[in-house]
Amino acid sequence: MPNKEVITTKDAPAAIGPYSQAIRVQDFVFTAGQIAIDPATGKLVAGDVKTQTRQVLQNLAAVLQAAGSSISQVVKTTVFLADIQTYPEVNAVYGEFFTESPPARSAVQVAALPLGALLEIEAIAIRKL
Repeated sequence: MPNKEVITTKDAPAAIGPYSQAIRVQDFVFTAGQIAIDPATGKLVAGDVKTQTRQVLQNLAAVLQAAGSSISQVVKTTVFLADIQTYPEVNAVYGEFFTESPPARSAVQVAALPLGALLEIEAIAIRKL
């Protein structure tokens, strides 16, 4: 049975519950959902959905880097939105981070997110080979 490795980094928000920032199993990295918490302050960033999307993706990139991966190695994301009507704004910022060979993606509206966040994104990536 493959070993699982817990991934943690101070460059992304600490887990706010009993979960890991990411788990690496062989060449795969499974991240926890990231919301727009500023890792320096531990607080949700103020601003619109574009501002929050940028912070979420920066947090995700930090976790992936700690796991030996990167945004360019992401194969699947799931985007959870507090309001599906903000999808075009989220998509605009998302496209800045995933410029080539974007991953497969699902996007859904949810009733609520932790700390009143406007979105959350989780990812599956491969390690840099």
